[in-house]
Amino acid sequence: MMKSIKTFLYAESGAVTVDWVVLAAALVGLGLAAMGVVSSRADEFSTRIEPKLEAGHGAASQPDVEAGLRQ
Repeated sequence: MMKSIKTFLYAESGAVTVDWVVLAAALVGLGLAAMGVVSSRADEFSTRIEPKLEAGHGAASQPDVEAGLRQ
């Protein structure tokens, strides 16, 4: 009985799988965090240029786009 418990405690056959699961979870978390940052900034930027588009100015000019990215 003690031998089988020791064998179980020292076995490393599943350790690589656990490493990959943790790594995959970390990548998913980073992806979600990046998506949150990008989507909030994109929403904010689209809200700022909406009045210009509705006023019939067409697409925002390049200086307007660059100024929006700096803010």
